[in-house]
Amino acid sequence: QKVAKLTHIIMRSITALASHNKADSERFIELGLETSKSHVTGSIKFDITPSEEQLAEVLNLKQLYNSNEDNNDERFVWVAGSTHPLEHELVLAAHQQLLKKQPNALLIIAPRHPEQFDKVAELLTQSPLSFSRRSQNSYSNEQVLLADTLGELQCLYGAANISFIGGSLIRRGGHNPLESAAFSVGVITGPHTYNFDHVYPELIKLKGAVMVDSNDELAKQLITFSQNTKACQTLGIKAAQCVAKNQGAIQKTLNIINQYLEPKP
Repeated sequence: QKVAKLTHIIMRSITALASHNKADSERFIELGLETSKSHVTGSIKFDITPSEEQLAEVLNLKQLYNSNEDNNDERFVWVAGSTHPLEHELVLAAHQQLLKKQPNALLIIAPRHPEQFDKVAELLTQSPLSFSRRSQNSYSNEQVLLADTLGELQCLYGAANISFIGGSLIRRGGHNPLESAAFSVGVITGPHTYNFDHVYPELIKLKGAVMVDSNDELAKQLITFSQNTKACQTLGIKAAQCVAKNQGAIQKTLNIINQYLEPKP
């Protein structure tokens, strides 16, 4: 309200505005935007569909990582994607708890930033966990795979039974859960998801994701899902349904733009 005159001037200069949701739209209207110029299109982040190439790569990764070489039993695989310092340690601790109940479980940990690859490798070296590095193609049934490559995270999500999305057990605001959900892989997240506050409420409401407050709760959820295959699969199905239900924002936005690009008679 203190800058109402300024915001009204700015709002008058806007031809059309596309918002994630009704709440965002109403905020702009309160700032002085004409109601007729405000459109709710949804989030373009939901407009994600795995390509045929990605689906083929997921099959290859599943063949590589989802079976135990010793007895051919299917392994419980979870991906911790986009993890940060302090969170790496929490994830590794959760995996050690999981291994007590599921000795064949595999963690694929993908640090958010490449400069963390060697640091996580050092953490693993100092831990009791066996591990290999994805970049070295030397996997041999270890307990942890360090995903120290670029451009593979979405497909690694697709090869997993469930995913944990990093930046959420610590105050980093979380990262995109839809990269996992689009592959019908359910999501576990920590409580700090403010960077995706237009995504997580919908995903959790539609039962495609669960929220935990600590690494101990993360471990408990992993144990529960590893022991209940149907519940794990249902979480993934619900996640994919959430993505499909909310798609279309890009086309809606283009339709709005086209109204102003079409030549006037």
